[in-house]
Amino acid sequence: MTDLRQIIARNRAGEAIAIPSVCTAHPDVLEASLTLAETLDQPVVIEATSNQVNQDGGYTGLTPAAFIAFVGDIATCARVDPARILFGGDHLGPQAWRKLPADQAMDKAHRMVADYAAAGFTKIHLDCSEGCLGEPAQLPDAITATRSAALAATALQHAPDPSTLLFVIGTEVPPPGGARTDDHGDIPPTTPESAKATLAAHREAFTALNLPLDQIGGLVVQPGVEFSPMEVHHLPLARDPGLLAALSDWPGLCLEAHSTDYQCPGAYPRLAQLGFAFQKVGPALTFAWREALYALDTLRAQNGWASGRSLCDTMEQVMLAQPGYWQGHYHGTSADLRTERHFGLADRIRYSWPDPQAQAAVARLLADLDGKLLPDPALLAHFAASEIAIARKSRHPLPRALALVRAQTALRLYFFNAGPRS
Repeated sequence: MTDLRQIIARNRAGEAIAIPSVCTAHPDVLEASLTLAETLDQPVVIEATSNQVNQDGGYTGLTPAAFIAFVGDIATCARVDPARILFGGDHLGPQAWRKLPADQAMDKAHRMVADYAAAGFTKIHLDCSEGCLGEPAQLPDAITATRSAALAATALQHAPDPSTLLFVIGTEVPPPGGARTDDHGDIPPTTPESAKATLAAHREAFTALNLPLDQIGGLVVQPGVEFSPMEVHHLPLARDPGLLAALSDWPGLCLEAHSTDYQCPGAYPRLAQLGFAFQKVGPALTFAWREALYALDTLRAQNGWASGRSLCDTMEQVMLAQPGYWQGHYHGTSADLRTERHFGLADRIRYSWPDPQAQAAVARLLADLDGKLLPDPALLAHFAASEIAIARKSRHPLPRALALVRAQTALRLYFFNAGPRS
């Protein structure tokens, strides 16, 4: 089994190495991610968020144990070695219940963290930064750290092997959903002073409970990357915010970057050089998968093979019937909203794919293309030659293989240290 501590140690020794943390529950994107990791002989972290997976099922309907079983079944079918898969819990804290008083929300959070640890999640991001009923929206470091330490104690009590747990602290991340709507231009990175303050608060809180400091392995900070629905804030490659210096008293600690989706290829090794051994990705992968399906839908229509309405039209109907998934995240005219529903980088459409109508529409698209001649000249209008070549070698029918490969194209950038086979 891959030891995250080895990756941290190599990164802190000056090696430009990082591991991607894939945050999705989409079965096709999970298969694509796991298969790519297997092909490249690389480890990968699969993460679930507190809203996505919890003791009440979250919006996926999956408990922590059920999520691990779900991913395990996909890995088995895809012939992926389970030893290369690590499981992480993201933003584990009271957020899902923050409309409750703090004591009640924290009781829920303790139960959730216990279930995550007992199920076999080993990378645990503790996030108690958001206020509950009657509290400020953002809490100071001291309260955040005290609550996080209490959750860490619960995790250690319920893990089959407590020594395997690695805690990630810090919360200088974008709002839930991974995208801002009002920022333009440069995204200021976290200052070293702020990072040191967060670490100091957690040192005090962990020490007060006699918890092992050496099991704090990651610190979430803002390196200066972000995306909004229609804009990517790219990492300034020449800039060094000096955050590694803040870790001087923590030799077993690395930095974690969230919302690294859609960055230029050079950003990922540069982030590793800056100490970001953990790099989170999610919406970019489901965006790429959707992109491939829409391309196949276009080919289907152009050739007169459609047996019903377009996939895009079906998804528009589904999303309009489920406005809670995208309202408040997208803004503008009715035309702007339609564009963002389908093509927004926040990829809020990802919440609609489990809908029975959406699933039926995807199945119909693939059935309509089954056995049809898809010559390379037609495919090259929508897919790279390398993607087509990989897809034609897949065990899956070509249309589905192309969707999986497009998701892999987005993820492959994170395996920059995979060696010659990458």
